[in-house]
Amino acid sequence: MTTAQIFSDTRCTLGEGPLWHPERQQLFWFDILSKQLLTIVDGEQRHWQFDECVSAAGWVDHDTLILASSSALWRFDIKSGEQEYLIALEADNPVTRSNDGRADPWGGFWIGTMGYNCEPSAGAIYRYYQGALRKLVPNVTISNAICFAPDQSCAYYTDTAKGRILRQPLNPDSGWPEGKPQLFVDLSDQNFGPDGAVVDADGNLWNAQWGASRVACYAADGSFKTALPVPAKQASCPAFGGADLTTLFVTTAAEGDDAPEAGQTYLFKTDVAGQREHQVLL
Repeated sequence: MTTAQIFSDTRCTLGEGPLWHPERQQLFWFDILSKQLLTIVDGEQRHWQFDECVSAAGWVDHDTLILASSSALWRFDIKSGEQEYLIALEADNPVTRSNDGRADPWGGFWIGTMGYNCEPSAGAIYRYYQGALRKLVPNVTISNAICFAPDQSCAYYTDTAKGRILRQPLNPDSGWPEGKPQLFVDLSDQNFGPDGAVVDADGNLWNAQWGASRVACYAADGSFKTALPVPAKQASCPAFGGADLTTLFVTTAAEGDDAPEAGQTYLFKTDVAGQREHQVLL
């Protein structure tokens, strides 16, 4: 493992939701509170500005993403910047916004919500699949760490406020939750919180840890393996990318942190490979 390198020196207020688009070989990420989607193409950074907070994405095809905003899920055209409404996401609740999300191996898209001010139990975790949105986990304060095992046996998620990463068994045919979630990693006694996460090709979970200046790696049995030091204190979400999927990108947040490193997006050249990001089927 190597030390962190700066991928983008833009200070995101709340950097989140990094997505490596496998067909475009391109990273997308969000500054939630600045209402922006960012990317770098041919060495040039660009961004799209939205009317409301945006937080997470999945890839649909070469030129299309699914985007989660405060009020809805959208089809987004990368070339034109045009949005097409798909379905409401807590649109009648002014307290909440979207947060962490990721495509699942069956072509669905999981998306979590939370209160703008972290109101207790105001959020939830949903799955968008075959044109319908279904609530999976109610009463969530800060939805995070949505990711999937490479053998499709389970999903992972957390409520950052509770400090416990859970493992949710899934139906192998449909991807719907089956049975009760199980404790995977308990960080409830720590002075930092589990934030976004991704699972590599070997089944290890990489978790950005808000307040800990690191991304920690846990084996499939929940045991701690290693940690990568992140220059910014508030690491928010990791994503594997690059041509061979061995580059780990990490977003961070400058909200409440005046350090110059805060809010920048970093990368690590690793010796492990991530999973290819799953395609969302609309």
